[in-house]
Amino acid sequence: MNDLTPAPMKSQPAAFDQPLGWLRSEIDRLFDDFRRPVRSVFNFGSTDFGPMPAVEMTEHDKDYRLTAELPGMKEDDIEIAVADGEITISGEKREEEQRKDKGFMLSERRYGAFERRLALPADVDPDRISAEFRKGVLEVTLPKDAEIAGRTRRIEIKKG
Repeated sequence: MNDLTPAPMKSQPAAFDQPLGWLRSEIDRLFDDFRRPVRSVFNFGSTDFGPMPAVEMTEHDKDYRLTAELPGMKEDDIEIAVADGEITISGEKREEEQRKDKGFMLSERRYGAFERRLALPADVDPDRISAEFRKGVLEVTLPKDAEIAGRTRRIEIKKG
């Protein structure tokens, strides 16, 4: 046996007894996983849905900006809420029409509900948060509260 072939284990299937058999079984498993259907655009706590919406948060002098990619959605399908130091972006993408032709239907578009919760930075003023939705991109502006930022102080650590 050479250094590239793993030593066979008693609990492994017969494919592992042959050189590179383990590699073939891993590739087969990868393709099996790839073929599984995904039924929704976004996921929160359930394996029935696809990936979460992509988000990005950037800090500026006077605010933070949270950007979420929500392709194919309308602003009426999206809700934003703030509570307990968190911002929640949720919504649902609905199927608009079904097209059937000769007894079968092909649809590669994904639909479903999503919910994304993110912790707010401590210096955000929740009463002044605003949002804008353009071309499938949601931008939430989270203004900083100057009074909260001014209350930050350094704590001195004393030797024990």
